[in-house]
Amino acid sequence: MNNTKLYPFERNRYYSGKMLTSSDFQAEQTYFNNKRRFINSLMYGSGVVCGFGVFSLDDLSVLIESGVAVDGVGREIIMESSVVKKLSAMEGFESLHSNMASLCLRYREDPVHAVYTMNPGTGEDGQEYEYNRISENFQLFLMEREEAAGGYRMETEFLTDTVLYEDQDFTVRLVMPATVCKGRNVRLEARVEKHSPAQKSLSYQGTLQVPVFLTPEGKHEVEVGFSDVSLVEGESLTKEYWLTVQDVTMLDTTILQKSGTARVHVNGIAQELPSGCSIRVMLEDCRPRELVSREIGRMSLEMKSMGEVRDYIRLADLKLVRTENAYIIEDVIERGVKAYITAPAQEMLRNEYLEYFIKEPTLEKERDFYPQRLQNQNFVAPGSRIPEVATGVLEIPLGESARKGDIRYSGEIMHGLGSGNVYVSIGYEYITDDPALGSSARNTIYGSPQLFQKEGSMAVDAETAVRVMNDKGSFVVAVQLLENVDYLVLTYRWVAIRFPAGNDLGLMEDHSGKSISVDTPTVVMGTRESHYFHVQYNNMDSCSVAYELTEPGSGEITSDGVYTAPAKEGVYEIRIYCIDVPVICTYAYAIVKKKEA
Repeated sequence: MNNTKLYPFERNRYYSGKMLTSSDFQAEQTYFNNKRRFINSLMYGSGVVCGFGVFSLDDLSVLIESGVAVDGVGREIIMESSVVKKLSAMEGFESLHSNMASLCLRYREDPVHAVYTMNPGTGEDGQEYEYNRISENFQLFLMEREEAAGGYRMETEFLTDTVLYEDQDFTVRLVMPATVCKGRNVRLEARVEKHSPAQKSLSYQGTLQVPVFLTPEGKHEVEVGFSDVSLVEGESLTKEYWLTVQDVTMLDTTILQKSGTARVHVNGIAQELPSGCSIRVMLEDCRPRELVSREIGRMSLEMKSMGEVRDYIRLADLKLVRTENAYIIEDVIERGVKAYITAPAQEMLRNEYLEYFIKEPTLEKERDFYPQRLQNQNFVAPGSRIPEVATGVLEIPLGESARKGDIRYSGEIMHGLGSGNVYVSIGYEYITDDPALGSSARNTIYGSPQLFQKEGSMAVDAETAVRVMNDKGSFVVAVQLLENVDYLVLTYRWVAIRFPAGNDLGLMEDHSGKSISVDTPTVVMGTRESHYFHVQYNNMDSCSVAYELTEPGSGEITSDGVYTAPAKEGVYEIRIYCIDVPVICTYAYAIVKKKEA
């Protein structure tokens, strides 16, 4: 079972007179086994479905509980009863050379039920018998923890990172999704990794500038720090920082290390740090579930087959103490070692248990911008308190005695846009058969119906007028018939549009007292270094701002306010203004100097 590739699939083709041999029946079993295992590996992955708890009975033995698991090839491993094993009796024990071992589980097939063959001497190795069955079994063995935990993992482009500090003992890095969702939360991770056996401690302190992101305190800066971190080889320490992505129009942004704020000490001795550490992050207007599903599903089958497929499952790590004659079990570690498969059959029980940890939020009824149409429909512009457009249907009764020249009126209709200057237009609405659709279709004629008489429309020729009562927020429709009609009721579609009045257009708005400013209006920085200019809003709500350089050759600045200095020393000016109201602006200055070697 060393071949872990289960496809391409090939099954028997039966036809009359076909002679079936043992290879045909083997192909039949192989096809269905591989198809099932292929689905298992893709749909469930590998890990423990249930059971397989590991306990130390004494200094030399472990108890492994019964359970079910699926390995990386999709093969089911079933241990129907608990077993007790001595370490010295398990495969791999003799090759252990460290104090940390992994207890692993592997699928195994055993031939059973020996029977005599019909043709003596034709069996394996010339024997006169063959095994009549194959028992699907399991095997427990030991491995060095380093070998069991290592291996190649096929990654997507979901995460991006940058190294803040690195030497032969430690690596400090930032990790976060390469693409984030606007208006949602995202986690930024700072990690310290130890990759040497040297007994050293590390302290790191620095400030990150996060344009487009907000901390829980509403700031655009994150303080990242580790104090006297001492790790063993292969261990890591992670700190989490939650940020909120602002709903902006930009497609990407940059998170960068604030110049001059980073400090790192190893065993109390200051170390030199790299400059210009940054992460470029893409911004998308989508939901996190949609983004994650897309990233997981984009990996092709070829890419999956290139990754490592393990034919074993780690059940626990064993911390051992070496003596002159044997190993003594000091501790059994399952947490963080054993991987579990989320089975659909356990979903109900899982949700029941999770209710002990999840507090139900207070549900608030969401405001529907497009309420169900009863008589009219109001369309609300985002950010508006009063609907700007409304539409609906009205009916004007004619009676049996309506003739050419008669005038009829509708009742008073409330358009729902409030008082003020409102324009109302109406159009005759009728239903006719449409050959293209193969069914009846609704039509509305705005203007003179006479222009469509040649097309055989069922429109009634009538002159219409609308009286809008601005102070009452309503209107009345009048209709004069230009021909005799047999209809009892005329149906019209009306559309009302509210015009801004007074100061609604913002033309007379007073901007006195409103301003924007920069947290640090003047910064001193090295050539090719970057800095984020954070804007504060004074006596006004936050708005979209734009950044521009006042002189050519002054460096570069992005739409989210990250300025990169040129290679030339000097003092450079950056203008920052509100996009909606350009008269509200401010200036920032970058003093660029070459750093001394």
